Amino acid sequence: MKKTAAFAAITLLSFSSFLPVYAQDTLVQLKQSSPTPPGYPIFIQIFKEERILELYTKNNHGNYQLTKSYPICNYSGGLGPKTTEGDLKSPEGFYRVKTSQLNPNSRYYRSINLGFPNEYDKSRGYSGNHLMIHGECKSVGCYAMTNGYMDEIYHYAESALLRGQYEIDISIYPFRMTPQNMLRHRSSSDYMFWLQLQPAYEYFVKNNRPAAISVINGQYTVNATPYKSPSLQNQSQYAFTKMK
Repeated sequence: MKKTAAFAAITLLSFSSFLPVYAQDTLVQLKQSSPTPPGYPIFIQIFKEERILELYTKNNHGNYQLTKSYPICNYSGGLGPKTTEGDLKSPEGFYRVKTSQLNPNSRYYRSINLGFPNEYDKSRGYSGNHLMIHGECKSVGCYAMTNGYMDEIYHYAESALLRGQYEIDISIYPFRMTPQNMLRHRSSSDYMFWLQLQPAYEYFVKNNRPAAISVINGQYTVNATPYKSPSLQNQSQYAFTKMK
């Protein structure tokens, strides 16, 4: 038995030596970290292409750490923003959720209304309503989860809002907006729209805090806010020149 355990340990050590540094760090992080309990402020990112919903919780230093990643059971319409009611597309962009947008007794188990259309969507004349994150694994323009995962996500959202978080920021991206992925999708008709989303993605990667988002002249901008809403008062500043 001791020989078997020793062999397993040597095998794991040998395997780890061939892993890139970031992969080894991930293994260590998975061993040492445990999920933060509900009640802390949260931030959510959704990535369509990867079919992942990431839930982050705020630590005592004001940074957001990944608490859990959930596979998205279903979404519809492929990549690109929702523009028209009935186009079956799931939205992309930046949304904010307050307590009134939570529904514990939704037709699709539990639901979190994204608040589509937001200010940007309205400025573009986009139409649609009742776009949500919900359970039952069925989607017509929503982000559908299994009921078990939706239970957890809903509990985190409800607990954060009841304990004083003013609103929850939800950033929805077509894919992880790395330079490589942007290059891969450069021929898409939605590329110019995606260029507006990328700075917020990069800001979070660098700072572990959500960027403050505004809509100015019909475009998303990062921290070019004409005023500070209660949700933005503690956000870090990030210079971004609006796309012409």
